Amino acid sequence: MITFLIGIAILIGGYFTYGKFVERVFGPDDRKTPALENPDGVDRVVLPHWKNMLIQLLNIAGIGPVIGVILGIKFGAIVFILLPLGNVLGGAVHDYFSGMVSIRNNGMNVPALSRKFLGKGPSKVVMSLIAIALILVGAVFTNTPAALINTPILVGSHVSPTLFWIAVACIFAYYFISTFFPIDKIIGRIYPIFGGLLILASLGILIGIAPQLNVLDEFSLSDIASNFNKHPTHQPIIPMLFVTIACGIISGFHSTQSPIVARTEVTEKTGRQTFYGMMIIEGLIGMIWAAGGMFIYHQMPELITGASGVKILSELVHTVIPFAPVSILVVVGVIILAITSGDTSLRSLRLTIAELTGLEQTSVRNRLILTIPMFAICALIILWSNMNKDGFNILWNYFSWANQLMAVCSLCVTVVYLRSKKKNFWIALLPCMFMAFITFDYILWVSPENLKGAPLGFGLDYKTALVIAIHDAVILGFLLCTRGKVLSQMENYDADHWDKKRDLGKTNLEPSPLNTTRP
Repeated sequence: MITFLIGIAILIGGYFTYGKFVERVFGPDDRKTPALENPDGVDRVVLPHWKNMLIQLLNIAGIGPVIGVILGIKFGAIVFILLPLGNVLGGAVHDYFSGMVSIRNNGMNVPALSRKFLGKGPSKVVMSLIAIALILVGAVFTNTPAALINTPILVGSHVSPTLFWIAVACIFAYYFISTFFPIDKIIGRIYPIFGGLLILASLGILIGIAPQLNVLDEFSLSDIASNFNKHPTHQPIIPMLFVTIACGIISGFHSTQSPIVARTEVTEKTGRQTFYGMMIIEGLIGMIWAAGGMFIYHQMPELITGASGVKILSELVHTVIPFAPVSILVVVGVIILAITSGDTSLRSLRLTIAELTGLEQTSVRNRLILTIPMFAICALIILWSNMNKDGFNILWNYFSWANQLMAVCSLCVTVVYLRSKKKNFWIALLPCMFMAFITFDYILWVSPENLKGAPLGFGLDYKTALVIAIHDAVILGFLLCTRGKVLSQMENYDADHWDKKRDLGKTNLEPSPLNTTRP
C-alpha cells in the first residue's frame, strides 16, 4: 500500500511542481486562440473550460489506463513507481505540448505540424505511422467494448458470438455517424456526461478495494532484481512494460486528440489544467485500476496467465463490486471509455489517409470511399483476434507499440519546436529518445520465439536489440536538435504562427486543419 500511495503523491505533486515548470518553458500569454481568432462554427468554437477538460479526459482516456494497467501490473509493484514518473516526466509533457503547439499554429494536427517542423519527407513518414497506429486503435477500441458488452455482468447467460458481432456492428454505426457531425453538436454535449461516469467508475473500484489495499505488493530497492523479472511469462520489463501500459505513462494517441480541444480553448493560460492536468488524472485512474489488477491476481491467481484483459476486468468488477447495479455502471463506464476514444481515432484515421492520398473530403462519396475499406480492415483484425486464443493480447501489444511510436512522432515535433525557439528542449528530447528506444527495441527483439504468438518483428538477440535501439535513439535525438537549430537560424521563421503557404506549400494537408471531425 505504501508504494501505491507514493505513486499517487508523485502524480499530484508532479502537477503542481514539474507541471508549472513545463508551463514556464512554453510561456502561455494573452494572444488569441484559434476559437477566437479564426472561428469556423464547426471545429474552432468556444466551449467552457470545464467542458474542455472533460472532453480532453474522455478523448485521451480510452481503455489503456484500465486494461493496459491491469495487464501491466503483472510486472509487479514497480508499476506503481514507473507509471507516475513516466506520466509526470513524459506523458503529461507530451500532451501539454501537443495541445499548446497546436494552439499557437491555428489548431493544426500532428501531420500538418510535422510538415512545418520536420519537413515534407518526414511528415509523410509520420502520417503513414499514424495511419497504421490509428487502424489498430480503431480495432482495439471496437473489439474491447463489444467484448465487454458480451459478458455475464451485462447480459447474464445470453453471452454468445452473435451478440458480440451485433455489438461490433452497433459500435461501428455510432463511429460512422459521429464522423459527420460537428464537435459542438455531439462531442460537446455528451462527453461531459461520460467524463463524470468515467470518474465515478474509477472511484467505485477504489472504494471497493480500499479495505484490501494492505494486500498490495511493495517495491523496494533491495528486491529490484526480482521486480525486473516478475512477469509470469518472463517478459522483460524493457521494452514490454512500456508497450503493455498503452496509456497512463505516455500515449501517442493523445497527440491526435489534443488539437480538438486546442481549437475550443479561450485562453492559453488554461492549457496546463486541460492538457497536462487531464493526463495526470488519467495517471490516477491508471493507478486505481493497477491496484485493482494486483488485488484480483491475489484473489484469483489463475487469471494471471492465459486470461484476456476483458476477462480479467470482468472478474475484477464482479468481485470488488458484487452489487449488480453498481458493477453494471462501472462496466458501462469502461465501455464508454473505449467508444469515446474509438470514434475520434477512426475520424482521425479517415482524414489522415485523405491527406496521404490527396483525396479531398468535401463530398460524402469520397468520405465513403475511405470509410468503408477502413471499417472493413478493422473488422478483419477483430475477426482474427477473436479466432486466436492469444489474439487479444497479441493485438494489444502491437496496438500499444504503434501507439508509443505515435508518441515519438509527436515528441519529435515538440523537440524541434522548442529548439527552434531556443527554449529548454531537453524536457521533450529525453522522453522522445527514451520512447524511441522502447519502440525500436520492441520491434527488433519481438518474434514468435521471443514473444508467444507475435507475428511481426526482427527476432534479434535481446542484448543486440538493446544496443541497436540505443544507437538509433541517440541518432534520432541528434537529428532533431540539428533540425531545430537550422530553423532557429532561418530569417522570418515563426514557430508560433501558422502560414498556410509557407508551412504547407503545395500539399493536401490544409483541407482538414483538424484531422478530427469535419473535412
